[in-house]
Amino acid sequence: MGVNTIKEREHVERVIRECTLCNVGMVDEEGVPYVIPMNFGYEEGVIYLHSAQEGRSITILEKNPLVCITFSTFTALSWQHEEVACSYRLQGESVICYGRVLFEEDHEEKVQALNRIMYHYTGREFSYSDPAVKNVKVWKVVIEEASVREFGKPSKNALRFRSSRPM
Repeated sequence: MGVNTIKEREHVERVIRECTLCNVGMVDEEGVPYVIPMNFGYEEGVIYLHSAQEGRSITILEKNPLVCITFSTFTALSWQHEEVACSYRLQGESVICYGRVLFEEDHEEKVQALNRIMYHYTGREFSYSDPAVKNVKVWKVVIEEASVREFGKPSKNALRFRSSRPM
């Protein structure tokens, strides 16, 4: 079983757009990692996120804005022998991105970011009340580095695998 690493922007963007959730990792002052699942929006090398105005993630990011964001897809479950647990594998792709969180304060920029998030899930934009925009923390992460990994694909010399339908 091989893992292929790919850095082409188009491939990275395709995998990100196929995902419905990302995991955002950060490290606090004591070096303790903290990872949270988040919904997101994406446009031209920028990941948009939102949260409450306060909380553990905000406290961490105000001191250390570096983040690692992961996205994963699942395409199939395959196996060499149905009765051998270790012959099973998941097939799919994952993206790992690195960047820094910038908290957006400008009202119009926050609205645009929120619409990037909503567009990702609904295919349309919305209008927002002033209190709704004021009371949300909008995160902007410019991707500094990203790569795609394809996993679970048999190598050319591997024994024949069977696949199930995607879950």
